[in-house]
Order: sequence, then structure tokens, then C-alpha cells
Amino acid sequence: MTSSPISRRNLLRSGAAGGLGIVVAGNLEAIAGPAAARAATRPAVGYGELVPDPAGLLALPPGFSYTIVAQAGSTLLESGHPTPSDPDANGCFRSPTGSVLVNNHEIGGSEPYGVPALPGLTYDPGARGGTTTIEVDGAGRRLREYVSVAGTHNNCAGGITPWGTWLTCEETEQRAGGKFLKDHGYVFEVDPHDPTANQDPVALKFLGRYAHEAVAVDPYTQAIFLTEDAGGPNGLYFRWTPPAGFPGGKGALRALAQRPDGDTAGSLQAMSCYLGDNHIADLSQATLPGTRYRVEWVDVPDRDARTVSVRKQFTDGQVTRSRKLEGAWWADGGAYFVASFARHGDGSVNEHDGQVWFYDPRTETVTLKTIFGVNQAPDQEGGYDGPDNITVSPYGGVILAEDGDGLSHLVGVTAQGKAYPLARNELNDSEFAGPTFSADGTVLFANIQSPGYVFAITGPWGRPSNDDPA
Repeated sequence: MTSSPISRRNLLRSGAAGGLGIVVAGNLEAIAGPAAARAATRPAVGYGELVPDPAGLLALPPGFSYTIVAQAGSTLLESGHPTPSDPDANGCFRSPTGSVLVNNHEIGGSEPYGVPALPGLTYDPGARGGTTTIEVDGAGRRLREYVSVAGTHNNCAGGITPWGTWLTCEETEQRAGGKFLKDHGYVFEVDPHDPTANQDPVALKFLGRYAHEAVAVDPYTQAIFLTEDAGGPNGLYFRWTPPAGFPGGKGALRALAQRPDGDTAGSLQAMSCYLGDNHIADLSQATLPGTRYRVEWVDVPDRDARTVSVRKQFTDGQVTRSRKLEGAWWADGGAYFVASFARHGDGSVNEHDGQVWFYDPRTETVTLKTIFGVNQAPDQEGGYDGPDNITVSPYGGVILAEDGDGLSHLVGVTAQGKAYPLARNELNDSEFAGPTFSADGTVLFANIQSPGYVFAITGPWGRPSNDDPA
């Protein structure tokens, strides 16, 4: 989730294409119907103009408010340690008292507050990332907070499973050596309700070892779709198909990983897209919402990347790459996933400041739902760049966490394809992360990664306005 070393702002100053401000285009066909049309260059109304926050944290629409659920270094875990730094993606689950959040911590280096390496919960004592679990009431107020997995590295995004667990992803290719006692770049399963199920963490090596970003799980087939945030060459979109007879359910992935053949259980494949008979080497080639590509899948030769990174095991003619593949979410019978930005300088065919794609397993296609044009004024209100985490709103459309340059927002995109600001970071320019709704749709949880806030946002939810006549 952290921004690429290639700065969008520097690329813009060196002559990136695009008009002033933002051009957002697209429709969410699965919600709004099959038509695709270019949206207005100015935001839709959404829930109204953002109201500045006297406390200098979150600007929200009229009638909305927030509660600080957790704060790095300030609130305390049950172990007595401070809440860890760099909250990233959240998984939210229903509980008898309200909700349970599993919160990733994207800790990879010198962050001030690591996830405590508690006995029995630590994969590698040399790594400082992991997850914490936060129980909240119906209004989003914190009831308890504790370590659920420790000793993992750079826990970025992840995804929920149909059986009510969280898959936390390591965005790294770190090998054992130095302070690290084990290889990293894996996915781990976290049970939000049963802490004992998280004892002795098990890497799900069958999902591959690479810079994992996020996952989405098909509830019908238990196939897992995964994004990779990497460059040189750019990352891939993956599908893991479980072995025949795989039952799904709590503990099933862990049990599969612990089998003698667990490291290679099921099949891991990379996406390859076609327009007719023409191979699409780069998702940035698509510039019009509604663009649809046929999908084929190519087996990964060495999913544990013992000698060569997974993405380097393919030629460009074999797979379809994308710069900055980020958030993922299962809804509407398929998997939404996000490409954060693309520039010619990173090898992309075309330049943009964000794409939202939808993979449909029934038709084996991917469709471009929304595209953000290059934003040359990231410090001005009304422009958005660098969508990262994604959630599908129960009120229509999607909500994206902005991780770009300049102002940082939670950005909504209506079912008619219009972008609107849902929240603005008034504290600094740190990214938003982890938007996810409570099961009853009354609370939106979201994070500001640095200095490390978890928020519960409430207000007069409803279908966002599409009354902008443009």
C-alpha cells in the first residue's frame, strides 16, 4: 500500500499527459446496468460538500461524524503494549456486541511501534508486522484490542473469506537472512473470533511467494484471486484453484498447507488477457470504461520463487501485467480489483491515475469499470489519484482509499460512475486504508496509515446523490 518509489508528482512535472484536475469515467455494470458512459470531470454530489474538522483529523459530509477506534502508540493492547504503527487493510466481521476488526499493520522497517512478538502467535521473531484484532460495539467504540498474528512482514492488504476469516498478505519478497529467520512474501489466515486458532501461524505457501497485496475469494468455488504490487517487471493478477474435494471452512486452508504436498496444493495461475486474438500485455492499454478482455490462465512454474521471482518467470507475451495492482473485493458474482496508477516511465502503455476492474468468472472476462485520468493538481480539492484499497458500498457503487500525491481522500464512485469525496485527511498527506462497512451498514471503518488512526465513521447513509447534471 505504500507509495511507489516512482513519484507520481515527479512524473507529472516531467510531462505526463492529461488535462487539469480529474477525469473520472465509468460505470459499475454489475450494479447499474450494462451501459458505459464517460462521467463528468467534476465530482458528483455524493453525500454533500465536506465540512472542515475543528480537530484537524477528518473532514466529512454534513451530519457525519467519526470515533477514534485505535491510535498507534496511544491506545493499548490487552498485552499492555501500545497499538502498533501503520494500520492498513481491515477485515470486518459481525459479533454479538457489534463488529470485530482484523487490522493489518504494514510494518517493514523502523516504524516506532511493532506488533508485539507474543509467544505462540509469532511466525518469525525477526519481523515486526502482523495483525491486531479490535472488538467494537454497534457504534464503533472499542471494547478490546489484542494481537492476533505477529512476526510477519509488511502486512498490506488482504481479504475476507466466505467462512468468516481474514487473509492477511505480506507485500514483500524478503528472504531469510540477517534478522529474518524465515522467508516472507506469503498469505496467512486469521480467525477474528477464536484467538486459539491463530496459534503457531502457518504460511499458506500454495498461494505463492511474492509481493502480495489483496485477495478476493469466490464463495462458490473457493478459488482465490490475488493482486501483486510490484515493478521491474510490473505485477500480475493470480488465481488459485483448490484441489478437488477441498471443503473450505475455518481451518481448511491451514490444514491444506500442513499436508505433505501443501506447498503446491491446488493450482496457481497468472492472468493473460485477449481482445479477440490479440494478446493484451498491459492493463493500462484500456482507456475506455466498458473495455472487456477475454481471460486465460497460465500456470506458475515455481510458485515459491526459489531462484526467480514469480512475475519474472513469464515473458510479456505470456501474461498481462499492470503497474500497482492493489485492492480487491468480491461482490456481484465476481472480483473487483484496482490498479493504482500507470506511467510510461514504469513500462506502462498508457498513463492513468487509477483503474477499477471487474473479473467475471462466469464469462472469463475482465471489464474496466472506472478510470481516473492523470491528476496534475493533486494539492487541489476535486482531484483524486492513486486509488488503493476498495470496498463495495451497501448503498451503491464503491469506496476507494486514496494513496496518491497531495490531498488524501476516501473517494466514492456512484453507480452512475461519478466520483465524490467521502472523507478528507486534514492532518497530513498520509494515505487512507482499509475502508470496510459493518455488517449492518451503519459504520464505515477506515484508517489513516501515519501516524496511525483507525476510525469508525457514522452518519446519514443512503444511496449517494447522482444529481450532478453534468
